[in-house]
Amino acid sequence: MEEERLVQSTINETETEIENVLRPKSMDGYVGQDKVKDNLAVSIAASKMREEALDHVLLYGPAGLGKTTLAHIIANELGTQLKVTSGPAIERAGDLAAILTNLNERDVLFIDEIHRLNHNVEEILYPAMEDFTLDFIIGKGPSAKNVQLPLPKFTLIGATTKAGMLSSPLRDRFGLICRLETYTTEELAEIVTRSAIKLGVEIEPLASVEIAKRSRGTPRIANRLLRRVRDYAMVKGHESLLKSDADGALKMMEIDYLGLDAIDVKLLKSMAEKFGGGPCGLDTLAATINEDANTIEDVYEPYLLQLGFIARSPRGRILLRKGYEHIGLKMPADKAEQYSIFETNENK
Repeated sequence: MEEERLVQSTINETETEIENVLRPKSMDGYVGQDKVKDNLAVSIAASKMREEALDHVLLYGPAGLGKTTLAHIIANELGTQLKVTSGPAIERAGDLAAILTNLNERDVLFIDEIHRLNHNVEEILYPAMEDFTLDFIIGKGPSAKNVQLPLPKFTLIGATTKAGMLSSPLRDRFGLICRLETYTTEELAEIVTRSAIKLGVEIEPLASVEIAKRSRGTPRIANRLLRRVRDYAMVKGHESLLKSDADGALKMMEIDYLGLDAIDVKLLKSMAEKFGGGPCGLDTLAATINEDANTIEDVYEPYLLQLGFIARSPRGRILLRKGYEHIGLKMPADKAEQYSIFETNENK
């Protein structure tokens, strides 16, 4: 199941504390995302010079790339307090009002999964972001009165993995919109090395690179695999983490050189062997591998699409040449000709 996968980019409850330990505290310690960091650094410096609140910031991109970490860093750089919550946690307009009225001047409010805000809550957020006022109605019927309560000038940082699900009025109220990209192997290797130091273990460069290559471009996965390799090396009696430790541990966990695990391979093989490479429907594929359709669409497919192993067509999912090759099969000639247009698009 999803929560058992080492290569999932979402976080589970047991990892929150260790993530806080590994999380960098400043822009200098934050590896990668150079364009985002440069833009934020200029805006932060300008807001401090003017002694004003930073413009509202929207951070979007796949899970595990460091949106929460950036929110903490922004608050640290501004020298203000950070209040953390999430879209699903704010169930009623009163919940949001309580949070906003407890903020101090220039504080930072971080709302994770902001695309999951209740519509009524979102309506309250519009004037709070734009005019720093809280609008609410007292009474009912003809005697009802609209009351405006002033709020301190604060900065809202919203994080989402699905920017397209944000309403236009909400998205337009963010002054800074930053997209986080997946990381290169070199950047992930540097993150692994820094995390190893914080965990109090030595690691050779080749081991850092090996872990980085199998981390799907995601720091959260890299740190998770690092901890598993550390445990493996400890049991083997090694004082430092070697490349052989990384190879052995990841092989034991069935994570291959591209970061695909047993479930990914099972999905590819099912498409090849049971559906002739497709097209096959999402629900049918989910039933075949005994997984939830939403989990396949949100968790498994994005990385396989990124690698060019599968494609989505109007008739369903199809397996491409790279996908066949990865599981040691040859793509049938008729499929190769039929799906050549998808191969061409992948190469562009």
